[in-house]
Amino acid sequence: MDIQQKLDEKLEKTINVLKENLNTVRAGRANPGILDKVVVEYYGSPTPLKGVANVSVPDPRTILIAPFDASIVHDIEKAINEANIGLAPSNDGKVIRIGVPELTEDRRKELAKGVKKYGEESKVALRNERRDANDHLKKQEKAGELTEDDLATEEKIVQKKIDDAVKKVEKIIADKEKEILEV
Repeated sequence: MDIQQKLDEKLEKTINVLKENLNTVRAGRANPGILDKVVVEYYGSPTPLKGVANVSVPDPRTILIAPFDASIVHDIEKAINEANIGLAPSNDGKVIRIGVPELTEDRRKELAKGVKKYGEESKVALRNERRDANDHLKKQEKAGELTEDDLATEEKIVQKKIDDAVKKVEKIIADKEKEILEV
């Protein structure tokens, strides 16, 4: 696999990780993505919440969790509390409801800062990918596999890919900030 292909895969992975991280940031409206990292102890093995229950959003302020096996309602409730997502689950013996409160302005600003932090981490990862790709290209040039002109061309391609990925990250961050700050 050539360096450019590897770089494409790594850039895509970095952007996907950013999207996954942003899914766990609640924006004042119910989003089942905030429960993605909840793991339930099910018959002695840790299982993702989606593997033991149906998660839905019946209205903008409520997340409804319907376990496939009603006997684990308390285990799911415990796992949500331990996940420390800042929301309190309540159960009626069959399903679990999580009310998502309206965010205060201060909390919205705090969340927006967290979103920017995720964006900066992603940009650092992208710069690291650029450095790694350029290092590999320079090694190929030293080994005689690339000419000086080919090296310059390949480095320009790498830079263009990094620039495009940074623009994607910035757009994703801007969209999430807008979502968080809108009342």
